Amino acid sequence: MEVSLSLYQSISLDQIQNSCSFPSSIHKVFRTKPLFSGYCSRFNRRKWGNPFDKIKCSSIEQGLQPRRPKPKPSRNTTPELKEAEETQVKRPSVGLCSQIEKLALCNRYREALELFEILELEGGFDVGLSTYDALVSACIGLGSVRAVRRVFNYMASNGFEPDQYMSNRVLLMHVKCGMMIDARNIFDEMPEKNLISWNTIIAGLVDIGDYLEAFRLFLHMWEEFSDCGSRTFATMIRASAGLELISVGRQLHSCAVKIGVDDDIFVSCALIDMYSKCGSIEDAQWVFDDMPEKTTVGWNSIIAGYALHGYSEEALCMFYEMRDSGVKMDHFTFSMIIRICSRLASVEYAKQAHAGLIRYGFGSDIVANTALVDFYSKWGRIEDAKHVFDRMPCKNTISWNAVIAGYGNHGRGAEAVELFEQMLRQKMRPNHVTFLAVLSACSYSRLFECGWEIFQSMSRDHKIKPRAMHYACMIELLGQEGLLDEAFALIRAAPFNPTANMWAALLTASRINGNLELGKFAAEKLYGMEPEKLCNYVVLMNIYNQSGRLKEAAAVLQTLRRKGLRMLPVCSWIVVNKQSHVFLSGDKSHVQKDEIYRKVDSLVNQISKHGYVPSEKTLLPDVDEQEQRVLLYHSEKLAVAFGLLNTKNGSPLQIVQSHRICNDCHNAIKMIALVTRREIVVRDASRFHHFKHGSCSCGDYW
Repeated sequence: MEVSLSLYQSISLDQIQNSCSFPSSIHKVFRTKPLFSGYCSRFNRRKWGNPFDKIKCSSIEQGLQPRRPKPKPSRNTTPELKEAEETQVKRPSVGLCSQIEKLALCNRYREALELFEILELEGGFDVGLSTYDALVSACIGLGSVRAVRRVFNYMASNGFEPDQYMSNRVLLMHVKCGMMIDARNIFDEMPEKNLISWNTIIAGLVDIGDYLEAFRLFLHMWEEFSDCGSRTFATMIRASAGLELISVGRQLHSCAVKIGVDDDIFVSCALIDMYSKCGSIEDAQWVFDDMPEKTTVGWNSIIAGYALHGYSEEALCMFYEMRDSGVKMDHFTFSMIIRICSRLASVEYAKQAHAGLIRYGFGSDIVANTALVDFYSKWGRIEDAKHVFDRMPCKNTISWNAVIAGYGNHGRGAEAVELFEQMLRQKMRPNHVTFLAVLSACSYSRLFECGWEIFQSMSRDHKIKPRAMHYACMIELLGQEGLLDEAFALIRAAPFNPTANMWAALLTASRINGNLELGKFAAEKLYGMEPEKLCNYVVLMNIYNQSGRLKEAAAVLQTLRRKGLRMLPVCSWIVVNKQSHVFLSGDKSHVQKDEIYRKVDSLVNQISKHGYVPSEKTLLPDVDEQEQRVLLYHSEKLAVAFGLLNTKNGSPLQIVQSHRICNDCHNAIKMIALVTRREIVVRDASRFHHFKHGSCSCGDYW
């Protein structure tokens, strides 16, 4: 059953401020419509027996037992017989248990569980509460579901009767290891529940994203314990952030103020995160400014909030304020800043963050280094990305995905495939993102046979079902080979409804291969799925334009105007001497405009001698002579000319373009790279284009 989220919004803020209680209507909803229908609530009953007696761990139901299970003594035996059995069964184990406790205390959890195996094999040992507590710590430290089942089953079979503290520890063990079904059963059967019990189960539900059930339990808890602590409020504020219900978050904020826990660091950080995720960065800033002590977590939360809403420059300013305040920065701080630099296209700031990462002792952090690999890859410095990757002492799947995708985006598909094979040799498990990266690399570098083999190996060798994005890569690969019939057949053979990405790949393939009819068919499919997406109309206009059917292109333009869609101005920018210079097509606002235009004219004259012919076809039939001349001064050409004027001979140029590079500029820059003997890298909305010696890494397919 589901309860509308609007029910939470019906809670009056005045009610919370006046009485700090929740309205009875909400409680009525929860009682009549249980949100967690799979469980039987036992909130109002007290049971004073052994809580483990009535709990059946899912591992027991699945037939998982210790290697030599010890039969549980019958409850029907006489006291004399029971005493005799205990005399025979219970043996002192002070030395063994002491060793287990010491190992757990020193975080040597695996060794502690290896010693516990002796208890399982031999049986009959008298194990005390402190040893069970140590074993619980070992299970939590390793996050091992199997270890949890072993320890829990041993407790149950040995007749261990936990007190309140140990019951909470067993509950925490299941929650921390993700065994929420078993955890909920344990919670429901607990004879007594204190604040720790409620906070543990509620936090577990929030961690797995079951926010509605967390709120249901919170309301039950509120009836029993009206004096909730700061931890409870921090957890429930996280739940309201997960639901993106700012009204509920505000009510919790108001209640926290009334109770006097709003100054708690965890509550404040949770509020900053909640307001940020719910779209109110102003409220998040207000909470941050009101914090009596601004900690590392608080700074990270507000920086992440600004970055989340696209305020990259403001986030960077907050980072510098954090640095100047003397607060210690951690690896999360640097990871965020590196991602912000990626958005700002700021190599210099990223280098500073990289240096700070090493200076503060996080040079081996896997998260921050992966962010660096991703940044350097995205901004044309693939060699720097590979250098960071090679120096990482520990790599995970995300790290491998970042470097494989980097090489693929730079048109170095063969090296991307080699990295993928190296990843497999090192026994790393690829995921669907890995295959997307390597298939995209094959697509960008036209490695048809290699790509097809990897695509087939997904389900055959790795048991990963290809998704729509993987099919889109294969459609693009088939299109590069001119196999449009096979590409269309692959779409029809997909085990799911074709997505917009798949039709877009077919539309691009139709444009490159000049197949007007198939392009029209793919475009019609896209119009139905993405009627407001501009680029689909533009691609169809280009198909009509290449086919000489300018009237049909004009009709597409009329459709765009009728829908209110308009093409944004194309801009390109280049960084020279640590300063960004932005150009629009036909732009004459730059201080060096006269030199730039003369340089463009000179370059066109030079490359014309090598076979370059400016494109005579216009996008539309009603472009006048002045607009036609602007085509000779597209933003890419202006940026290249400026770079050649203001950099040393032989140094590479790197340009960023907001749209896909047009065919005329692509041909022109190939020739410019040839005559100037420069390497020119253009990052457009599609991929990287490495122009060198008169050719491009994309193979003229983009």
